Amino acid sequence: MSDIDLAIVNLIVSIIVNIIVLSPALWISGRLLAGKDKAKFTDALWIVGLGTLIGAFSQYLFKEGILVSIILLVIWLGLVKHFFDTGWLRALVIAIVAVIIWLVIIVILGVLLGLGLAILGLGGFFG
Repeated sequence: MSDIDLAIVNLIVSIIVNIIVLSPALWISGRLLAGKDKAKFTDALWIVGLGTLIGAFSQYLFKEGILVSIILLVIWLGLVKHFFDTGWLRALVIAIVAVIIWLVIIVILGVLLGLGLAILGLGGFFG
């Protein structure tokens, strides 16, 4: 497999994983702060898919740095603003709340999976 093929596969996997992991948290946050009529699940899918694609493309073109990170943050907020039809400040709050929701989900899954592994007697093996 060539480097280009590997990069394309990596990009596709990143988009799929990010959509599965981030879209629900972003959608819930959007519904809470922008309203049911403005925050559709398909909008969250578009935000995450486009944000991941733009982020991967910018990492390919530019070195990582604070300026690129700030530009990507503005792009992600612009996507939230556009798709959820909000202002910049509300887009920022939606993004922050989405991160908090994502962290809560990850902690709950970690506890459940850790408990599940402990019940199976595999807790010592995995952690």
